[in-house]
Amino acid sequence: MPQLHARVQGPLHDAVSEAQSGEPGPTLPEWNLADLYPAPESPALAADIAAAEQEASAFAAELRGHLGELAAGAAASERLAEAVRRYEALQDLLGRIMSYAGLVYAGDTSDPARAKFYGDIQDKITEISTQLLFFQLELNRVDDAALDAAAATPPLSHWKPWLEDIRMEKPYELSDELERLFHEKSVTGRAAWNRLFDETIASLRFSIGGKELTIEPALNLMQDSHEEVRREAALAVGATLKANLRTFALVTNTLAKDKEIGDRWRGFKDVADSRHLSNRVEPEVVEALVASVTAAHPRLSHRYYKLKAKWFGREALDYWDRNAPLPSVPSHVYGWDEARDIVLKAYSGFAPQMAEIASRFFERGWIDAPVRPGKAPGAFAHPTVPSVHPYVLVNFQGKTRDVMTLAHELGHGVHQVLAARQGALMAPTPLTLAETASVFGEMLTFRSLLAQTTETDKKRALLAAKVEDMLNTVVRQIAFYSFERKVHTERKKGELTADKLCELWMSVQSDSLGPAIRLGEGYESFWAYIPHFVHSPFYVYAYAFGDCLVNSLYGVYQKAETGFAERYFGLLEAGGAKPYNELLAPFGLDARDPAFWGIGLEMIEGLIAELEAMEGA
Repeated sequence: MPQLHARVQGPLHDAVSEAQSGEPGPTLPEWNLADLYPAPESPALAADIAAAEQEASAFAAELRGHLGELAAGAAASERLAEAVRRYEALQDLLGRIMSYAGLVYAGDTSDPARAKFYGDIQDKITEISTQLLFFQLELNRVDDAALDAAAATPPLSHWKPWLEDIRMEKPYELSDELERLFHEKSVTGRAAWNRLFDETIASLRFSIGGKELTIEPALNLMQDSHEEVRREAALAVGATLKANLRTFALVTNTLAKDKEIGDRWRGFKDVADSRHLSNRVEPEVVEALVASVTAAHPRLSHRYYKLKAKWFGREALDYWDRNAPLPSVPSHVYGWDEARDIVLKAYSGFAPQMAEIASRFFERGWIDAPVRPGKAPGAFAHPTVPSVHPYVLVNFQGKTRDVMTLAHELGHGVHQVLAARQGALMAPTPLTLAETASVFGEMLTFRSLLAQTTETDKKRALLAAKVEDMLNTVVRQIAFYSFERKVHTERKKGELTADKLCELWMSVQSDSLGPAIRLGEGYESFWAYIPHFVHSPFYVYAYAFGDCLVNSLYGVYQKAETGFAERYFGLLEAGGAKPYNELLAPFGLDARDPAFWGIGLEMIEGLIAELEAMEGA
């Protein structure tokens, strides 16, 4: 199934909510899902479900137990290619159905009718897709020499990258019966706990300023220009999360145990090995990234927050001031049209093709922007399936960070549109490169805004906001990864109490943020609302991977005379058809070199030095 590329930074979502002041905002666009299906009860959806059910049954009846025979003889390439073509078409159809249900549900996770629709579709798709599990398992049991010979010539050679990709999973695959059991029970296992988390978060209310707010408006107020508002919001978030820690601790313990069981049966040794495999990245590459970022704490986060505390006239900042706007700098509220124009102008300055693709999201109803009660928090770009197009969800408030979030998610969207030509099996991009286009789009937008800014205070505010975003993306996400490693490692010894989870959280936060940030009471429960820990264990390092990679890539772009945009689009169009090291080679980059990460971190360090120079000027 296609993955959401959701973005969470900090304990602050990138996207912040509307109506923090209580005033109605401008009309913001809501997505039109009709390109998937007209409505949940539409005949088209019912017909596609029936067609998928019938084709999956026929596919299994005809091919189960026969792939070895298809791979033998002179016509093996043609026979296997036809089987893969049918399988890919089924994956596209099932993905279309499930994407629609997921997006309907994301629009209001508190609506019982939507929740039931999502749950029913999930049950049905799981039931149908169970019939298809045999296909990859049997392909991986075909003799290597026979499969290689068949994939060496057309038409099967088209799918050779996918065949090589799934071969990497062969050592960790189980028997057909066990795979079916794991797959069918996922609905009442991990998926059910994911849904409990989502619906719990959506139902929470935070008492701030005499109002009962949902999580997005509450988190947004931690970026308010008034310290008393930030403090009240932070304490309210902490108190409400603490009151619900029993549920969040149960969700975390259950999912960590569920993952441990799956890892043990499949033969994964390290708690993060399954994620590294799905990302198609070597564990030592991730270890080098983590080590480089951790070693850089003193000269990055510790250094910056000390500088920010100085701007506020203090030795240290309370945690609710970490993402506060700079003092004495009037904050600019961006309208939706203004934000759109800023992003499209920045994209166009790099390549008109990039802006043209991004403009489709605005013109064709592919974006959902306003904050609504029950709407999924944060922001994401959903690729859906290659036969349709992506959709973007943001919670737009009009701050600089919201403009950057829009640029980020549209970067994903452009990537997903370009990669769609690879088809349902090879379009999905491993997380090693999934954040490349999003972070690059952000960088283009930041540089464009910075170039237009001449006033020193406003320039400092922009630079500071960018540094904070980069610290949230790199330092904070690696701290999140370290927290997850501790949680999953400790869970092997037994169930973790809520207090223990809070203790582990505080240990990594203190190390990553440094002495200039005071982590006071209430902050210990902030781990509880971060969805990546629930939906995608160990996903978070992909943000740091992508940010450091893009910093290096942007450095190449600044020095390149011609041809960079063409190479860049070639990288995006490849989707998951090539490994990350092969895609980076045309830019002269190698993420497997431990020194590579230092290049990306140096850009953050350079921006901090620029801020320090402005302070001394």
